Amino acid sequence: MDQILTVERLDITGEVCPMTFVRTRLALDRLASGALLQVHLRGEEPLRNVCANAVALGHSLLATRTLDDGSTVVDIRRR
Repeated sequence: MDQILTVERLDITGEVCPMTFVRTRLALDRLASGALLQVHLRGEEPLRNVCANAVALGHSLLATRTLDDGSTVVDIRRR
């Protein structure tokens, strides 16, 4: 299994599309290869867009989990 070098967190629960993925992409661009970005978001559209665009850019989705408040955390490993 590959070692995760860095874990960064990004809270975009107050953002709407397309800014949800813009902020996610900027955060991913600042990370080293192999680093983990935990994106905290709210809503189905941001979840779909962040996941689809991250995969389209070659990053890996490691996990998605729904929290008690209905928001979601997505773990993305930078390519």
